[in-house]
Amino acid sequence: MDFSAVSSALKTIDKLTREVTSLWGVDEQVEGLESELRWMQSFLKVADARKVDNELIRTCVVEIRELAYDAEDVIETFSLKVASKRKGEFSNCIKRSACFLKEGCLLHKIKSEIEKITTRIKELTRQLKTYDVSKLGVDGEEPSSSTERREARRPYPHVMDDNIVGLDDGIKKLVTVLLDEQSECRVVSICGMGGLGKTTLAKKIYHHSQVVGHFKHLVWVYVSQHCQKRKVWEDILSDLLILSEEDTKMKVEKLAEKLSSFFEENKCLVILDDVWNTEAWDSLKPAFSARETRSKILVTSRNKEIVSHADKNGFLYEVQCLNYEQSWELFQKIAFPPSNSTGYKIDAKMKDLGEDMVKNCTGLPLAINILGGILATKYPSLTEWLKVSANVKSYLKNDQGEVLRNVLALSYDDLPPYLRPCFLYLSHFPEDYEIPVDRLIQLWVAEGIVSSKQEEGDDGQIAEDVAEGYLMELAERCMIQVQERDIATLKMRSFQMHDLMRDVCLSKAKQQKILYIADQSNACQLSTIGRVRRVSVHKYFSIQCIKSPRLRSLLFFDKFLPNGEQDKILKSICLERYFDNHEGEVCNPLVLFGTLLGLSVYVTKLRGIWKYMFNNFNFLRVLDYERGGAAGCKLPNDIGKLIHLRFLRLRGLDFLNSSLPSSLSNLRCLQTLDLRIKTLSFFKIIHVPNVLWRMQQLRHLYLPKHCSPKTRLKLGTLRNLQTLVNFNTRNCYVKDLINMANIRELEIRGPFIIEDFNTEELDKNPPIIQSKYLHFLSVINNKGSIDPRHLAHLLLSCENISKLSLDVEIRRLPEYHYLSSNLAYIKLRRCELEEDPMPTLEKLPYLRMLELHEEAFIGKEMFCCGQAFAKLESLSLKELNNLEEWKVGEGAMPSLQRLEIQKCRQLKMLPDGLRFIANLQELKIESMPKTFKDNWEEGGEDFCKVRHVPSIIFQDCE
Repeated sequence: MDFSAVSSALKTIDKLTREVTSLWGVDEQVEGLESELRWMQSFLKVADARKVDNELIRTCVVEIRELAYDAEDVIETFSLKVASKRKGEFSNCIKRSACFLKEGCLLHKIKSEIEKITTRIKELTRQLKTYDVSKLGVDGEEPSSSTERREARRPYPHVMDDNIVGLDDGIKKLVTVLLDEQSECRVVSICGMGGLGKTTLAKKIYHHSQVVGHFKHLVWVYVSQHCQKRKVWEDILSDLLILSEEDTKMKVEKLAEKLSSFFEENKCLVILDDVWNTEAWDSLKPAFSARETRSKILVTSRNKEIVSHADKNGFLYEVQCLNYEQSWELFQKIAFPPSNSTGYKIDAKMKDLGEDMVKNCTGLPLAINILGGILATKYPSLTEWLKVSANVKSYLKNDQGEVLRNVLALSYDDLPPYLRPCFLYLSHFPEDYEIPVDRLIQLWVAEGIVSSKQEEGDDGQIAEDVAEGYLMELAERCMIQVQERDIATLKMRSFQMHDLMRDVCLSKAKQQKILYIADQSNACQLSTIGRVRRVSVHKYFSIQCIKSPRLRSLLFFDKFLPNGEQDKILKSICLERYFDNHEGEVCNPLVLFGTLLGLSVYVTKLRGIWKYMFNNFNFLRVLDYERGGAAGCKLPNDIGKLIHLRFLRLRGLDFLNSSLPSSLSNLRCLQTLDLRIKTLSFFKIIHVPNVLWRMQQLRHLYLPKHCSPKTRLKLGTLRNLQTLVNFNTRNCYVKDLINMANIRELEIRGPFIIEDFNTEELDKNPPIIQSKYLHFLSVINNKGSIDPRHLAHLLLSCENISKLSLDVEIRRLPEYHYLSSNLAYIKLRRCELEEDPMPTLEKLPYLRMLELHEEAFIGKEMFCCGQAFAKLESLSLKELNNLEEWKVGEGAMPSLQRLEIQKCRQLKMLPDGLRFIANLQELKIESMPKTFKDNWEEGGEDFCKVRHVPSIIFQDCE
């Protein structure tokens, strides 16, 4: 149940009225409002804890959320528009008198609005109090839908499914682990999202001949979401045929002791099917506490955290989705009836339809079983198959796909309250979209999904850390699929949702009216809805169709104008192309007129879109634009009206005018500001007004790549800043970095010059960075160099960075003691180092990845001595055009797994020392001379040095 809106409203009330209510006379109204909201929050928590799920509660949740949003809007409007103005004008008595009447009217209006909201909440409270929540839910007469779904999924180990594909590898690995008596592994876990076949795989293990022959006793017990340890223990005793009548009356402590002794004396395999969380394991583990035992436990779960929690030496096997070939093999077994003589009897047309339909199951065995079962009942009617083919997705979502939906919905049912709004928020993103983690976390924080209570907890975690923990928990629960990890920290960088899990997410979000997904086909429907809080635009539609003045978030995943219309207008803007092709010719007046007309139409339409948003959606908190492209003449000054904005992302938008409006100064609530826009002007330089210092809540700031040097930005007030991208000393002050005590990621682009720098006594210069949290530093200057002394001093103050990227001419690498000992990743590009960098870099104790690219080193010889680079796992050498000889001593780089050599055309051969690197898994040679390739591929004279490498890849070496 999502009650994050109430928590967010209470957070806003607490934060924004702590000072102003006692001064400006709204104490009574706000206290009453807060009291009612807290009752609502308590009611929802009780209903959620008891798994109450009926139409009444769902309707109430939607209404409560709307009231909470209204309350938050009113309180924040009061704080931003009234209190701040009064504080600023308090000393000016004449001015105060002049505007007293106006402000008095505004204050009266706000009081009235608060009272109206409180009255609506009280009425809803009165209605809810007529229902006793304690009589509803799991202990009541009416079972919850999640309970029914669990019971429907109860497995029976003796019932085997003959239609099994893609489990052979898992069976082989698991049997090997379970039979290994020398291993310290006692707990083995099969994990994966719902419908992947975890229980099916466990059944195969349970009946495997080697397993049956190895263990004296085999036990299967179904745990489920609501783990009742006494029942589970009694089920185990019953399966072992040692459950007596006395046991049913025995204390649970004695039951656990009896089981533990039995497992110590007998070699048993206990399969705990469907364990949902670590708490369930903790309640059961007293029965498996025997220290000297050959018994083992096999757990199936949707939560990967369980195995590491239960056994530090445990073995985790993750079930993967089937590939297309496996999916088709399974589909054939189910959808096509077998023939006694010829195997599967497959009509050619049906085969084509089936191959196309099976793609919609995206490798999920349960979905394939359901779809195949539907089609098997319609075989051999081609007409019926065509009907299913035309509506295959709806078949998987409607009543015929209810089993699939229920299985996946169990994962949602098990989510704790704080994770549900996080999961439902993923419904904003289009199908198959790779979601960037940083951006999602910033959106969660901006939307108030991470509360101040967590942010101000005892552990001192900031909101972004809490949000990252939430995301990791969703991954552990197999509800999202990790796509990319950070090369240094191994943290998630991006992820996707399985299509069918996304369907569950969309269904739940729609049920709870979380958001509206818009495109041209449903624009008319949206125009009739007056109360929409979140809109996600997946395909172009007219923004003027949104009529909700209380809209809170607007995310664009497509262009402002349809591609056909935009292309047509852009083709008419042909001045530049015309002059390029007709030098010296006089422009045809008709062409010029058509160009100007097309440009005028284009700019007018885009300006109308911006103006409509800024003038009609004054309560927006999130405005996120995904697709780059032309965005009109300039960003209108009206953007200053969006005083509630927390998140503004304009990355990739092209404006004719390169100046941003000074009204940005009004956006005092901004937490994330992405100004990486583009301009069609000749110099490609963006003018940013010096107003960012007013946005003291900023946490993530992305400046344009090329800022106008006419204005230097003061950023010293941004003490909450965690991310700063495209910082440039030509446009900003180095001294401002000192105040950013929370900075985590810093990207410097362009010249970096320290003002008032003491060149004679370097240690007398003050530290540039004073944040102990900085983990990533990047310095980029495409058109110049950096003073090595300035760079060394900068690095000296970055004690804790784990990632360093230098894309700038430096000629000489700073000495080792200037580099953080925590560095795990280093990328050097175009540094033009004249001395071999290896003797310096090899001293870094935790360096795991090293990339030397595009003249990073311009010397001829490079040497890695023995015992160097103890932790290095990946090394990439690209376009080191002068490198002729590379030597690797015996014992160097013992952990190296991946080596890439590209366009190092003067390099005569790979080092002999590679033969000693036993862990090397992949050697990639790209764009090297053919003679080089011939020596190192199989049959070449030097192949013996790398024959132990499993994967040797040659590309473009002709």
